[in-house]
Amino acid sequence: MANNVKVLLVDDNPMILGMLRGALAPLAIVATANDAADALLKAVDDPPDLLVCDYRMPGMDGRQLVEKLRSRPRTAGAAVILLATKADITEKLSAHDQPVDDFVEKPFFLREATQRIKRVIDKIALEKMAKTVPSDGVLRGSLLQMNVIDLVQSLEMGRKSCALTLTNKDEKCEMYFSEGQVTHAEYGSLKGDQAVFKVLRWTDGNFQVNFEGKTTKQSTTLNTQGLLMEGLRLLDEAQRDGGKAGEEEEDVLLDS
Repeated sequence: MANNVKVLLVDDNPMILGMLRGALAPLAIVATANDAADALLKAVDDPPDLLVCDYRMPGMDGRQLVEKLRSRPRTAGAAVILLATKADITEKLSAHDQPVDDFVEKPFFLREATQRIKRVIDKIALEKMAKTVPSDGVLRGSLLQMNVIDLVQSLEMGRKSCALTLTNKDEKCEMYFSEGQVTHAEYGSLKGDQAVFKVLRWTDGNFQVNFEGKTTKQSTTLNTQGLLMEGLRLLDEAQRDGGKAGEEEEDVLLDS
């Protein structure tokens, strides 16, 4: 479901620009620019929440564009993802004084790049939602807005400490986070890792995030990424055993 996160895509390759825009359009409000100068003008006029930018471009490169945006109060807070080769990331960008939120290594498969960008979009969307939290300090929403996996990833990326309550009809699961890591979970008689695995498949229901919620219990054995990876593996196995796995969609390898 598209949300109110504004993304500015910048790449001098029209094919890459077009395919990324098509992939991200269902997830956010997407604007494009084919060079850094045009992107700077568009960003100043309508500041994006997220800049997704190629590093190597004629004229002003991606890092120079980021520096200019960081120097302006209206655009300084934008999240940044740079598209760059492994060599550029290792030798020129990783140790840069103004770190970015993520890198997408070129060449990249469209599906993988979209998933990495989506994680940052979801984090921004959750932060925007958190700003509208009522006086009781509890953020409420529907899993149609943001599913369980996206919620957990966003809380991890944002390094949130909170209690996440998930409800689906008569079922209920509670997860507790400390600095983005799930420390305890309960779902009926299930606790810890198994409770988390059980609810990752939920696509319907509601959620509440209580930023004051905390617990001293420790029932999980895996970190948040480990829980997600193992939970998705188990879910995939269950789907395949049930004969529900469809054909793999064709992926596209993109390079400059």
